[in-house]
Amino acid sequence: MPGLVVFGRRWAIGSDDFVLPGFNCPGGGLLHSYLLVLLVLLAAIICALSALVYVSMQGTISNPGPRKSLPKLLYTRLLLYLPEFIWAIVGAVWVSDSSLQCEKTVINAVLGTVIASWVIIIFTIIGVLIVFDPLGGKKTFYLTDGVNRNLESSQSGQLLFNVKNTATRVWEKRIRLMCCCIVQDDDHRVAFTSIAELFRNYFSDTDLVPSDIAAGLILLHQEQDKMESCPKEPEEVLCHSPSSLVTDGLDIELENAAHYMLFAAAAYGWPYYIYTNPFTALCKLNGDCCGSRPTDSDITGSDRHNFHFGSILKITGLQYRDFIHISFHNKIYEIPFFVALDHKKEAIVVAVRGTLSFEDILTDLSADCEDLTLEDVLENGFVHKGITQAANYIYQKLINDGILNQAFTIAPEYKLVIVGHSLGGGTASILAIMLRNSFPTLKCYAFSPPGGLLSKTLADYTKHFIVSVILGKDLVARLSMPNMEDLKRRIVRIVANCNRPKYQILLRGCWYEVFGGDPDNFPTELDGRNQDGWGIFFSSHSVD
Repeated sequence: MPGLVVFGRRWAIGSDDFVLPGFNCPGGGLLHSYLLVLLVLLAAIICALSALVYVSMQGTISNPGPRKSLPKLLYTRLLLYLPEFIWAIVGAVWVSDSSLQCEKTVINAVLGTVIASWVIIIFTIIGVLIVFDPLGGKKTFYLTDGVNRNLESSQSGQLLFNVKNTATRVWEKRIRLMCCCIVQDDDHRVAFTSIAELFRNYFSDTDLVPSDIAAGLILLHQEQDKMESCPKEPEEVLCHSPSSLVTDGLDIELENAAHYMLFAAAAYGWPYYIYTNPFTALCKLNGDCCGSRPTDSDITGSDRHNFHFGSILKITGLQYRDFIHISFHNKIYEIPFFVALDHKKEAIVVAVRGTLSFEDILTDLSADCEDLTLEDVLENGFVHKGITQAANYIYQKLINDGILNQAFTIAPEYKLVIVGHSLGGGTASILAIMLRNSFPTLKCYAFSPPGGLLSKTLADYTKHFIVSVILGKDLVARLSMPNMEDLKRRIVRIVANCNRPKYQILLRGCWYEVFGGDPDNFPTELDGRNQDGWGIFFSSHSVD
């Protein structure tokens, strides 16, 4: 057959080559029928998915009207899963039939289609489980406009109570699943409930899906870049600058902070040492830590091969005899710390480790407020609950176990200095408040302590003995519930004001994050053109 002539030129294919490849073998008719039916199913699925994609691309995040037909298309696609599932079972049975005498390539081709069908089905089930909202039905029922008109006040209150409990249990199960690899006790269960209530309260009044939040964060990042390129006075701030700048002795404080940062970093042990010395750390630790465990210091907790202690020695430059107590014990609300003699600065240093485990993350997230009363100093103040419990644990160790008494017996003329980074910085700050009455000359250096740590009265009380060091735009020091609420409000506002479809925001945003360039000229919260659109993202009744 001569070559096919198309578009004014000859091609190396004949006009009789456009047929479905086939095969002929004993029993092959079944496989042939399987493939033909599968092709029909795939064609129907492709049509349904194409319609889904097209409809999903319509409208904007705040304008779902053009997508109102999407549920019907989803139902159509769901109906196609039934024949797809049945045909996958039939294909698995036929391809495993030993009476078939087809060529191996034919069998492998059909086997590949069967496996692909099952993989698609399994991933679909996983996807459904991921996006399934256990609160969807209950929340929708409760947030119906007429619910309060149809229920007595007692019934409405009971329904609200049930919804809150259900939401808390759902978040608690999610947290337990994420922390399934750690041993769980009563403290963990209390923390899980506390954190679940925190997440429930934060998300209860919004109707944002994860992709909405991602789009909002992308838009906020681009908006911040545009604002930085055109500096202007902000309309409002969440954190105010001090009324007066303190410059007296600043050089000395900076020198001391740089010195004590080594102790705060050393509390992390071998992970930090390997991070700062990636090529030589293991060799040095193997050479220095394979000896017997030092007995001059009181060491508790697990430190296999003395890697943690060896790293602390190398980072601080201290000797074995300079350590009074070292604790590697780590549970929720119980974090590692060490007490050492710093002869260079004539100080007894208490260094508290920052976040380095799941238990530490749970301590961070236990962000309820707790009263802290200081007798004869301050009537009351509010502190971070989880970090306060961690500080109280170290306080009990230092005082009740006589660790500080032992240290001051060795060096009575030394001053007390408490240091820490991140979670350790927050714990060190609250620990310093607890010890202030007993040690009036103590000093605390908190490196990037978590935001939302102290109330204003306590912060004012601590300004003479706690020095906070924050580098640039460090997130941890600005992470507080007021800031998170402000972030939620800004995300809702910016996605409501954007007139681009979500897929365009995500695609262009990913390009911008990876390759940079000028921020897209997306409408943002500063435009203020879609105030009425915010309401669709907030529930009509809060379940706080």
